[in-house]
Amino acid sequence: MVRPLDGLVAFCLALSTLVTAEAWAADYPAPRHGDWIARDFRFHTGEVLPELRLHYTTLGEPTGQPVLVMHGTGGSGAGLLTPGFAGELFGSGQPLDAAKYFIILPDAIGHGLSSKPSDGLRMKFPRYNYDDMVAAAYRLVTEGLGIRHIRLVTGNSMGGMETWIWGEAYPDMMDALAPMASQPTAMASRNWMMRRLIIDSIRNDPDWHQGEYTTQPQAFRAAWVFFGVATSGGTLAYQTLAPTRELADKLLDQRLAAATKADANDVLYQWDSSRDYDPAPGLERIQAPVLAINAADDERNPPETGITERALKRIKDARLYLIPASAETRGHGTTGMAKFWKQELQQWLQSVPRRSM
Repeated sequence: MVRPLDGLVAFCLALSTLVTAEAWAADYPAPRHGDWIARDFRFHTGEVLPELRLHYTTLGEPTGQPVLVMHGTGGSGAGLLTPGFAGELFGSGQPLDAAKYFIILPDAIGHGLSSKPSDGLRMKFPRYNYDDMVAAAYRLVTEGLGIRHIRLVTGNSMGGMETWIWGEAYPDMMDALAPMASQPTAMASRNWMMRRLIIDSIRNDPDWHQGEYTTQPQAFRAAWVFFGVATSGGTLAYQTLAPTRELADKLLDQRLAAATKADANDVLYQWDSSRDYDPAPGLERIQAPVLAINAADDERNPPETGITERALKRIKDARLYLIPASAETRGHGTTGMAKFWKQELQQWLQSVPRRSM
């Protein structure tokens, strides 16, 4: 009889995952990178890709307790390896110590090094959504990595919304869920309106040519910066960073001038993929304990609506940790800085029992 982790160890050895050659200064193991092909992947639209490439990054050994961490819109798994996030979580003695846990950081469909429109299909790429992202990650974890149970599923922003979907779609798969910077409700209000401005800026750009451009359309860049300023950063933080018009102009000019390799079609798909997100109807299916982590100054998920608190009452074991707003927090971006919530997560996770398969 082959145990799931035996298959995982064999898979990882056979894959010969790439270990970063550069000296690794962080207090956690050097990341390993791999690709796995999901054959005949069926999207919610009914479209099928014969081969869907799923890239991922891991830290720690496959024998550790699996932890799945999902990135935000436009990001990647490797993009989570920052001092403020990975540097606060994955080191020795930290809440998700990679000596104890096997950290899995997948690139969602349409992101990072996973399959995406800019690979060649352009606007013929299936119009994926968050359900497709979760289904793909599930296949990666179970078929690709041979894992049958996860200690913790968590994620930030888009990754937080995916966490809610994971809890409903695979309720017996995990011990614990920690969705961050997200709400278990339909995409709507300012959050969706701002996203549509990015989508429309691309579709209305005369250089877009229905996705068949030869040079990158540029209109979406200003819309993307506008979205970032309007929906992330924190009111108190911006007042500290840009208390005068001159400093505000300097900050904005820096963001507008920042180099980007983003592809317009990829960006369109990434933001459009949230269009039908709505875990609200299925919240009662969640079986794992939930710690929702949000920020009091989150512009995209404003706590004053009371949406999250009402939703959590429908889950048998769920609570909210709301990070107080300050000049140090960054609105929707606050949960990207683990120092604000890592102790809360650690204490809570220690109290969550392991569930038998």
